[in-house]
Amino acid sequence: QVQLVESGGGLVQPGGSLRLSCAASRSIFAMGWYRQAPGKERELVARITIGSSTNYADSVKGRFTISRDNAKNTVYLQMNSLKPEDTALYYCNAEQWGVRYWGQGTQVTVSS
Repeated sequence: QVQLVESGGGLVQPGGSLRLSCAASRSIFAMGWYRQAPGKERELVARITIGSSTNYADSVKGRFTISRDNAKNTVYLQMNSLKPEDTALYYCNAEQWGVRYWGQGTQVTVSS
């Protein structure tokens, strides 16, 4: 079993920045972030492997950057140039051998 602890969500104005953090209880092959807005399906935002291979949703490319500190078993999501449509509950996830683990979610609200 893997436990995930998220932090960094909050309220920010359009054009602002936030950094999300997620600490895992042990090393995991891939870690990333999903988000879900009201009335929408959960979608992948960004993903990074232990070797630093990354994937991003088209909607966040050029604005968000995912990174990880393997010594701390922690993944970060730097979110810049935030837009109202980025408002959602953001979930940390970790996956290995086809098994997914989830954090409880942290709210990001972008509003003027």
